[in-house]
Amino acid sequence: MIQLGSVAWPPVPIRTERLTLREPEARDRATFVELLASPAVHTYLGGPRPRDELERELPGVPERWPGSFVVDLDGAMIGQILLRRATGSHRPAAAGKADLGYLVLPRAWGSGYAAEACAAALDWFDGVLPEEPVVLTTQTANVGSMRLAAKLGFTEVERFEAWDAEQWLGLRSPVTPTG
Repeated sequence: MIQLGSVAWPPVPIRTERLTLREPEARDRATFVELLASPAVHTYLGGPRPRDELERELPGVPERWPGSFVVDLDGAMIGQILLRRATGSHRPAAAGKADLGYLVLPRAWGSGYAAEACAAALDWFDGVLPEEPVVLTTQTANVGSMRLAAKLGFTEVERFEAWDAEQWLGLRSPVTPTG
């Protein structure tokens, strides 16, 4: 995966009814470690990374690049939204398209935060890169992620086997500017 390209970054923090999407800051490091080491978060993502490895390798200020948003609730990080270019994909339908990914801490599950944050990130994307489609891949066993993909307007392009599990690739058609 590579960056989105030439978009103005960082954007003004994106505010929703309950959340703020913003750039990572030094204060988020411990939450990044928690998020990346969580077995629950990584159930459908190949498993968590070892906490001690993350503590050694994660920089003091988590990487900042266009399309990487911290999901902030009341001043604290609860997750991350990623929009990256899917260049290394083995799926032709995904190659070169923007790819949406998200991680949310288990304590924030079930409140609609992922949907709210993803919708806000997609709205931002539509404003800076109009007419570009977005893809999302998830395991079919991840029922919550499948529901979220449908809610966000992704439609199935294909299913395939990877990492010993059935995967689902969805496409969100580009928004055509009016006017």
